[in-house]
Amino acid sequence: MAYISKMKFTLTLCIAAILMASCSDMSNHSNRLSKEEKKEGFVSLFDGESMEGWHPYNKGKSASRWTVVNGELYCDPKSKQEPVDLVSDNSYENFELRFEWKISAAGNSGVFINVVEKPGVPAAWASGPEYQLLESTHPDYVKGSSKMPGCIFGFTRQENPAELKPLGEWNESRITQQNGKIEFFLNGVLTTQQDFTSQSWQDSVSKTWFKEWPEFGKHTQGHIALQDWAKGISFRNIRIKVL
Repeated sequence: MAYISKMKFTLTLCIAAILMASCSDMSNHSNRLSKEEKKEGFVSLFDGESMEGWHPYNKGKSASRWTVVNGELYCDPKSKQEPVDLVSDNSYENFELRFEWKISAAGNSGVFINVVEKPGVPAAWASGPEYQLLESTHPDYVKGSSKMPGCIFGFTRQENPAELKPLGEWNESRITQQNGKIEFFLNGVLTTQQDFTSQSWQDSVSKTWFKEWPEFGKHTQGHIALQDWAKGISFRNIRIKVL
């Protein structure tokens, strides 16, 4: 009986090890570049295991609410750390950015581009236009508004209606920027186009409260930032190609 019990215990450990290895492999697989993406020149910005390549805005490599869980870059709303956006170590000018995201019920977040990180600029939103991320039960989720997912928050409306995946499933987003001209896509649908070098864009900024922040919307190169905003948000499969 003792021998049988020992065998059962050993078998249980083996099964547990296999399951853990399988889960780890699945998590890493979600963040691997496809053969086509490698040929096109994409590089991964998240390895599924660490926050290498990212840091809290204006805080160096200090601790934050951001962590890696099951191959996901996750912002934990229950963390005792102060809210802070997560910023790419590198800055980008002409690029195509692809990423997947999953948000909590009534969640609100975003991805900023052309972010200027320096003392005197308090947060990513004070310089970088935001690709809005929003869950459909949030009160700001109003079709035709400039707060819908895939819009430049506060500025543009969805050019084409784009549907979110059901709660708990992964949405796919894409941002391209070439010489200040941007396109936003949500789940394969073109939602926004804008030219950050145009006078019409600057006129739009001047009519909003963003005009109080002199760095906002002025740049066509900068960091990428992931927003920490109240609810839990997860990212994975973040990759970029320099154009």
